Amino acid sequence: MAGRFLSLFKPIARIIPEIKAPERKVRFNEKLFWTAMVLIVYLVMSEVPLYGISPQQAPELTALRVIFASNRGTLMELGIGPIVTAGLILQLLVGSAMIECDMSNPEDRGLFTTASKVLSIVLTGVQASAYIIGGMYGSLPGPQAITVFLQLLAAGMVVLLLDELVQKGWGFGSGISLFIMAGVAQNVFWQCFSPASGLFVGALSYVMSGAESITWWIIGGGAYPSFTGFIATIAAFLIIIYMEGVRVELPLSYAGYRGFRSRYPIKLLYVSNLPVIFASALFANIYFFSQLFWNMYNQNNTNFWLNLLGQYEVGEGGRLQPIGGLVYYVTSPQGITNVIAEPLKAFGYLAILLVFCVIFSLTWLEVGGLGPSTVAKQLVDAGMQIPGYRRSGRAIESVLKRYIPAVTVLGGIIVGLIAGVSDFFGVFGSGTGILLSVGILYQYYEILMRERAAEMYPAFRKLFGE
Repeated sequence: MAGRFLSLFKPIARIIPEIKAPERKVRFNEKLFWTAMVLIVYLVMSEVPLYGISPQQAPELTALRVIFASNRGTLMELGIGPIVTAGLILQLLVGSAMIECDMSNPEDRGLFTTASKVLSIVLTGVQASAYIIGGMYGSLPGPQAITVFLQLLAAGMVVLLLDELVQKGWGFGSGISLFIMAGVAQNVFWQCFSPASGLFVGALSYVMSGAESITWWIIGGGAYPSFTGFIATIAAFLIIIYMEGVRVELPLSYAGYRGFRSRYPIKLLYVSNLPVIFASALFANIYFFSQLFWNMYNQNNTNFWLNLLGQYEVGEGGRLQPIGGLVYYVTSPQGITNVIAEPLKAFGYLAILLVFCVIFSLTWLEVGGLGPSTVAKQLVDAGMQIPGYRRSGRAIESVLKRYIPAVTVLGGIIVGLIAGVSDFFGVFGSGTGILLSVGILYQYYEILMRERAAEMYPAFRKLFGE
């Protein structure tokens, strides 16, 4: 039964907008069509400017962009930030047992989804209000402020429904993953070929004109990407692809058919890239709110308590640069030159990132239904057993406990290291962005292969749990 908190959302579940799950089997080509349509709508929204503000008034907040799939000064100003933040808050509450929720119970799972949607809409309104009240768009008159607020709120609800459309079975994967991947791909492309500042156009032209030496282009400097970052981007892609394929395979046999053998893969990145998504979302929110409070109350860095959260100074081009407080240590130093200049910041950032990646990895085991007990029950219900062990959930669980917790912690450390160290070398699209995009591409490859096999050979659907 649903806990007391989730029960509060039962009346809301009837009136909140939702996408109905398909009542029939959606064919492969139809899923491909809807996935493409969702991506096109996102890309269009990323280019439509907010009505009522000028591009110069749009806040930069660069640290939020990759993780939240947002685009400055457009309808996608907030991106998927409210959705990711809402999911993070509720999953932490469930994982810490502050909210009762049994994810194996369809009613609880449905109410959890409703609660996530309601909180996402609330956070969209909160963040939109914070942008306006905090002066991120400058001083806006009343009607203009209301217009901007309504645009951001409507765009947030559209993004929520687009994500739900994909997740309910009309498309492949999830809308959030799709948006992140598209945003990272755009970022990498422009860092390579942008006429203004791209590595192979803008930055190289700047060097050839005699403004800087070739060493500057190789190592990096200013706002331009570097050749070292380009090589590091390729290396990060290859390392992550290799790590995605590392796994331990437990032998299984099917109790109903003698001689039928199978294997249960336990990937090294067992909880995939979710820990770094949650950790980065947490860091991005710290960055956002610390900058907001600094703008409103602490522009002279004289408030002791707000200084603990974050201190800033105005840098080149009027951009705010963190110089102290918590935000200083959760903002990655981009590029080798910055790491050498601020080694303490680099070490602090990496240590905090690793700790939170491990915490979120272990939390997601139970919240995501990936724990040893849950997996053991699924295998027993499917009629599987480990050769040499009797067919019982307890026996299978004891074997899984030897691997899953250890692999979860190790996987959390690895994704944190990849994301953090990649940033130190100045990879394009940020280390977290590259990690997420490769993981998402790998997941989409597996989904598409599975869907294609199920389409061609319907008997496989039972094996895939469809």
